[in-house]
Amino acid sequence: MYSTTRRPTGRRTRRLLGIVAAASAAVVLAAGCSSTGGKEDSGSGGGGVGSAGTEALTIAMVTHEVPGDSFWDLVRKGAEMAAKKDNVTLRYSSDPEAPNQANLVQAAIDSKVDGIAVTLAKPDAMAPAVKAALAAGIPVSAFNSGYDNWQAMGVQQYFGQDEKIAGQAAGKRLTEEGKKHVLCVIQEQGQVALESRCAGVKEGFTSGSFEILNVNSKDMPSVESTMTAKLQQDPSIDAIMTLGAPIAQTAVQSKANAGSTAEVATFDTNAALVDLIKNGDVAWAIDQQPYLQGYLAVDSLWLYLTNGNTIGGGNAVLTGPAFIDQSNIDKVADYAKNGTR
Repeated sequence: MYSTTRRPTGRRTRRLLGIVAAASAAVVLAAGCSSTGGKEDSGSGGGGVGSAGTEALTIAMVTHEVPGDSFWDLVRKGAEMAAKKDNVTLRYSSDPEAPNQANLVQAAIDSKVDGIAVTLAKPDAMAPAVKAALAAGIPVSAFNSGYDNWQAMGVQQYFGQDEKIAGQAAGKRLTEEGKKHVLCVIQEQGQVALESRCAGVKEGFTSGSFEILNVNSKDMPSVESTMTAKLQQDPSIDAIMTLGAPIAQTAVQSKANAGSTAEVATFDTNAALVDLIKNGDVAWAIDQQPYLQGYLAVDSLWLYLTNGNTIGGGNAVLTGPAFIDQSNIDKVADYAKNGTR
C-alpha cells in the first residue's frame, strides 16, 4: 500500500522537485506522447506538457475489457481526458482473461511506469500482480470492479459503485413496478461485479420469483438465441435485468424474437441505449458513470505522484448508482452523443 505519509524517494523525489522547472523545460516540450494520452495542448507547438503544467508521467491502465463492449470506450475516454490535462502518457491495455490481465500489469511494472490503474474483476488472479506493483513502489488505483476486495489487496484508492447496493436499488424498483418474475442475465460467470449485481437484485426484489441466466458475451449470437429460448420457454418472465448495455440491446431483440412482453432494464449505458430508453424499448438503466471512473483513476494517481494527495479517506469514491429513464434521458442524451455518458 502507498500512503499519504510516505515520503517519495529516488526518482519520485526528483520528480516532485522538478515540477516547476518541467513546465518550461525544452526537453519536456520536445517529448513525444502516446496516442492514447499525454497529448499536447491545442495551443502548443508540439510539446508534451498538458494544461496542468507538471512533469511528464507515464501511467498504465489495465482493464478486463471485453472486445466490442462500448462501456470501455467511455472509461478510456475519461482516462484520456485526464491524461491530456495532466501531461500523462497513458498506456491502455486490456484482456478479458484474468491471467492475461495480470501479465499486462507485470509488463507495466517491468517497463517502470509511474502509476497503474487497474480493474479487479477477478481479484484472486490479480492480487499477486498488484502486490508486485506496490512492492516496486508503483502506486495503484483500482476502479470499476473489486469493490469488496481492493482494500485487502493494499490498494489505497477505488472509484466505482457498490454493486450490491446498486443491485438492491434495481430489485426494489422492480418490486415497486409490480414485477413477478425477474430474469437476471450474467454475461461473464464468476466476474465479481456482475455476480454482486445479481445478488443485490435478488435481495431487493421481494414481490415474486427470481432466477439467473448465464451467457457468454464473447458470443453475442449465442446470447441472443439463449435469451430468446428462455423467454419462449417461460412466458411468465415479466422483467429482464441485464448487467451491461450491449446485453440490454440484445435482450430487446430476443424479446421481439420470442414475442415476449417482459420489461428490459439494465446496468450501464451507451449512446445506443439512450435511444432505446427514449423510445421505450428499455425501461431504465443504472448509470455508474464509466467516463468518471476512467478519469478519476488516472487523475488520482497524478495527484498522488505530484502532490501526495489521496481521495476518499480510505473509503471507495462512489460514482453510482443513478437511475436513467424517460424522465431524465434528455439531460443525458447530449453527453452520450459526445461519448462521455
